Amino acid sequence: MSYYISPRFLDKLSVHITKNFLLLPNVKAPLILGVHGRKGEGKSFQCDLVFERMGIEAVYMSAGELESPDAGDPARLIRLRYREAAEYVKVRGKMSVLLINDFDAGAGRVDQFTQYTVNTQLVHGTLMNIADNPTNVQLPGSYDSEPIQRIPIILTGNDFSTLYAPLTRDGRMDKFFWEPDRADRIGIVGGIFEIDQVPKSDIEKLVDQFPNQAIDFFGALRSRLYDEQIRRFINDVGIDRISQRVVNSTEAPPEFRRPDFSLSHLIEVGTAIGQEQKRLQELRLVEEYNQTVRNRGLGEIKRNPQPVQNSAMVSEPVRSPAVPASSSYNGQPSSTRLTPEIVSEVNQILRQGQRLGIEVVDARRFRTNSWNCYGMFEGDGAAAISALETCLDENQKNYVRIVGIRDRQRVIELIVHRPNQ
Repeated sequence: MSYYISPRFLDKLSVHITKNFLLLPNVKAPLILGVHGRKGEGKSFQCDLVFERMGIEAVYMSAGELESPDAGDPARLIRLRYREAAEYVKVRGKMSVLLINDFDAGAGRVDQFTQYTVNTQLVHGTLMNIADNPTNVQLPGSYDSEPIQRIPIILTGNDFSTLYAPLTRDGRMDKFFWEPDRADRIGIVGGIFEIDQVPKSDIEKLVDQFPNQAIDFFGALRSRLYDEQIRRFINDVGIDRISQRVVNSTEAPPEFRRPDFSLSHLIEVGTAIGQEQKRLQELRLVEEYNQTVRNRGLGEIKRNPQPVQNSAMVSEPVRSPAVPASSSYNGQPSSTRLTPEIVSEVNQILRQGQRLGIEVVDARRFRTNSWNCYGMFEGDGAAAISALETCLDENQKNYVRIVGIRDRQRVIELIVHRPNQ
């Protein structure tokens, strides 16, 4: 099966990769190429096709490798993979690239609920350093005075506006927004159905029938066509014997006849998949299941951002269950189970129109600053104080802090409980 490569995609990647292997006079080429666009449009797959076409050795990383319980591991791994790609050029005599898939999923700051860890900062810092010094990439604890081969880096993702802005500046990263046009979509979908001998006219009508669907929709559509035959195969073998027939069986692998690839059937199955997508988007059962959480104050607010401030104030909660948290003092919610300083801070955060967040972390993750959100509150001081008391009761062996958030920016952070102190 021969797959379609978009001429625009091939041109962008081939120029970027080749440019980084050439010594152009008085030209500083960006080392990183950021390929971004909406989900399911085949960014990673198109990259693989270009690498195969150009005979390039690619070293891969994924977003899941950009976080670790141990600070510094992801940054060290990036350096290690980069040097591995440089070694490929030296040993195999072929171009090589470092490809990090879904980079924004692992290093992007999507919203105020995203934990921004030390590793996230180190990953951004490491890539910026490599982009500025691509032939001098060292591993921690060692130093190699000999320059290494410059290796182009390609990042794929959906929304690069979530990344640290200095990394995406033009001197370090060249950007390529991948949005296949109609000709690209017809070519790619034609490659998907090429082995099935679907006429080009039917491919064009199929693409026009689902103009808003991503490329992966058509791959799922082709896979769905075999469901009827697989269902018939399971019924023939027996549901209780299907495992023995498929796994480690001495019988020949099952053969399936060609499904119905008529245009009408393709549109029928595609419409069913589209209805499932729509149902998923409209159902939103999580809002029903999290009714209690939403009542606590979860919800988007947009206000003018304020400068970030840090508070070094640390207090120990005083525990005394005699007075409920909903009592008030001078019109403000109060508590006898928390120190007056903590209660005053909670009331001040909410009174200023900020959102109050309660976060917890165990002693091990406290060293890497990997806090978990316990709850978010807005306006209702009594509910926030009550939840803070509950959180302290449930996390006596963990660290607890409160944060004030205004338009996705933290304006204050205050640790209110430290274990065994």
